[in-house]
Amino acid sequence: MKKILKTTFLVAVIFLPLFLSAQDKPIINATVSGTVIDAITNEKLIGATVSIKGTTNGAATDANGEFALITGQKLPFTVIVSFVGYVKREIVISESKVEIKLDQDVNQLADVVVSSRRRQEAVQDIPIPISVIRGATAEDAGAFNVNRLKELVPTVQLYASNARNTTLNIRGLGSTFGLTNDGIDPGVGFYVDGVYYARPAATALDFVDIDRVEVLRGPQGTLFGKNTTAGAFNITTREASFTPTASFELSYGNYGYIQAKGSLSGALSKKLAARISFSGTQRDGLLYNVKTQQHMNDINNLGFRGQLLYTPTDKIKITFIADVTDQKPNGYGWPVAGVVTTKRAAYRQFNAIIKDLNYTLPYSSPFERIVDLDTPSKADNQLGGASVNADIKIGNGTLTSTSAWRYWRWTPLNDRDYTGLPIFTISSGNSKHEQWSQEVRYSGKISSKVSGVVGLFGLWQDLNSDPVQTEEAGSAQWRFAQSSTSALWKTPGLFDNFGIRTTNRIQSTSLAAFSQVDWAITEKLHVLPGIRYNYDKKTANYKRETYGGLQTTDAALIALKNAVYTNQAFNTEATNGNLSGQLTLQYKANKNINAYATYASSYKPVGINIGGLPTANGQVLIDLAKVKPEFVKHIEVGVKTKPSANSILNVVFFDDEIKDYQTQVQTPEPGVNRGYLANAEKVRVRGVELDGNIRINNHFTFNGAVAYTDGKYVSFINAPVPLEEVGGTQAFKDVSGGRLPGISKWSGSFGVEASTKGSLLGLKGNYFAGLDVYFRSEFSSSPSPSQFLNIDGYSLLNGRVGFRASNGISLLVWGRNLANKDYFEQLLAAPGSAGQYAGILGDPRTYGTTLRYTF
Repeated sequence: MKKILKTTFLVAVIFLPLFLSAQDKPIINATVSGTVIDAITNEKLIGATVSIKGTTNGAATDANGEFALITGQKLPFTVIVSFVGYVKREIVISESKVEIKLDQDVNQLADVVVSSRRRQEAVQDIPIPISVIRGATAEDAGAFNVNRLKELVPTVQLYASNARNTTLNIRGLGSTFGLTNDGIDPGVGFYVDGVYYARPAATALDFVDIDRVEVLRGPQGTLFGKNTTAGAFNITTREASFTPTASFELSYGNYGYIQAKGSLSGALSKKLAARISFSGTQRDGLLYNVKTQQHMNDINNLGFRGQLLYTPTDKIKITFIADVTDQKPNGYGWPVAGVVTTKRAAYRQFNAIIKDLNYTLPYSSPFERIVDLDTPSKADNQLGGASVNADIKIGNGTLTSTSAWRYWRWTPLNDRDYTGLPIFTISSGNSKHEQWSQEVRYSGKISSKVSGVVGLFGLWQDLNSDPVQTEEAGSAQWRFAQSSTSALWKTPGLFDNFGIRTTNRIQSTSLAAFSQVDWAITEKLHVLPGIRYNYDKKTANYKRETYGGLQTTDAALIALKNAVYTNQAFNTEATNGNLSGQLTLQYKANKNINAYATYASSYKPVGINIGGLPTANGQVLIDLAKVKPEFVKHIEVGVKTKPSANSILNVVFFDDEIKDYQTQVQTPEPGVNRGYLANAEKVRVRGVELDGNIRINNHFTFNGAVAYTDGKYVSFINAPVPLEEVGGTQAFKDVSGGRLPGISKWSGSFGVEASTKGSLLGLKGNYFAGLDVYFRSEFSSSPSPSQFLNIDGYSLLNGRVGFRASNGISLLVWGRNLANKDYFEQLLAAPGSAGQYAGILGDPRTYGTTLRYTF
């Protein structure tokens, strides 16, 4: 295996200088700056995009309508200038100072420019299904994190009971559904300014100074450093600017919501610029804990981000970025949403148990937003890191090096039985994570007909308990664990403060070489082959020890305690290498029709169970310590069209077949209350996505996206039984043909925004109003399909109205879930499988106002 790895890297290292040597003659340095204005009114246009054609070099106009491009391109060269509501222009620049005029066009949409393929290009020209959300659009819609963003991109699914237990999927694939197990890699890549964020908790970050979010669907391993089997989030923040700029934003809303954001940028010297940004968000808890007399599940976030941009020459750009985010909510806890009658004896059913303990839930519906939790809740989540990115212009391309270090600290305290009874009194899975990554790639043109990207990537991770993870039972545990009518269960103090302390550590290495080429056989026909080699190694150790409870030498009492918690320890190592790739055919029939077809094979690395293993007949199932790699065969056929100058309509069909699908399954054993990882032999996800938008009379913009997704287990013959079948004759079940969790067959979003020129308090600008509807059909919330753990479909209505002044002031009023719809985002069975399950509630109606000033 090591020989193969060394050979692959050697080929890539040899290929890289050959790739570089095939460039054109040396370039002459140039600096271009200018202003973008309205051709009729001479009004300066703020936020217009100016990019050098065929490169990743671009900038947006500031509050004065000005831009600056530092480039190694030889003058003259062509720039692409676009702004919503104006005709896109391609203009040849031959001077270092220019004024560019754009014409309004009621019959044309501006192209969205992205950099996912490591160069600036219009999204409609790329043979990849991509959804793009501009930073300003996300801010106006109140989408200040990924959880809010999913309502704008219906093929994205995000489920989170807290920051650590986050599932981010695209088309229903990516991560395991339910509680997070640290032993496997996510299938959806999450990149911020080119840096891969390895932990799912990263998706809980508030967006700080975001320029745009690109959501790529389908495998992207030949373009990105870390292998991604389901897609990628490519997030770009706003760059430091040599022109002084600043923006400030303040929002107030109901439930005590307040959010402040700000950024400041400018030159420190002729060749050094800086940018500093911050974001702070607070909101009162949306649930009330009658036990502690406190609101919980609040928001208490603070984030900082700093950048230095150094340009020693016109063809070298070095960016240093450091960030830290600190989140300290009073949470998270959830109400009991329902009770399932299991196959266990009548005295082992949840309602019979709590009746014997003289307990009743203090609410009749979870949507009363009341909880009764006897354990104080905590979910301290801190993330941060630093990166250095160097872009060096060489010939007709760019050599990029991205070095990064990141860390994550997680300090939780949960009540996992969801009641006020002392059953599971402590659940504290403290974790500490560090990662180091290095990516080197070259992207550019080899000749007039061939371009591409080639790169090397390395990721090293160290994740461990910090310093110990604790699970502890309470005095009421005996009644929930009781599995016979023996009087020994009532032994005083048998389970009081009985628990386990766990230490675990998993170290992983991921190395890769990847490349993709775009060969223009003709002007219309392109062939895009890509290849990737991945090597992964994981080393893990796990040890848990019991403590507390009644100290006894009575074998019968010890057996009862072992029915709840036992000692367990194992060490394991897994290595795996894989060669994967893709082939795309693209046919551009004309400038308005772009058709493509892709076949890809992809791969998710080997996994290790690091949350404890289940037992059978008193023996640890050590064979479950390792989880096989996941192999994906992906077929996609799509077409991007512009039926008219003012409209876009795209459609794509996809079919994914996954062998050894990595899934998270539950077990009745309290000692494995996070569940454990397993492989389903084969699953299949197929569907169709349709999206488009249209502009009418320069005043109305309509957009929409709808997706049909069908995901099922083709073969999963040894799945744990669903909650309602716990206690039956079988502990495992053949669920082949059952549907995958978290996937709605139908989902979609539709929006309309109207705008018109006007004035407010003497300020010229634009009035705007918008409405967005997001909907999804019902879906399963259990890895083993259950007739009870299904979530009804729902629709959400969001809206905004406001005024954007030409001097940079914006004022808007916004509302989310305007119909105040009660809905669940997820249902979670409680540890021990007594029958109760919790409901993770969607937010009720929220509203507020935002004042923003950019200058």
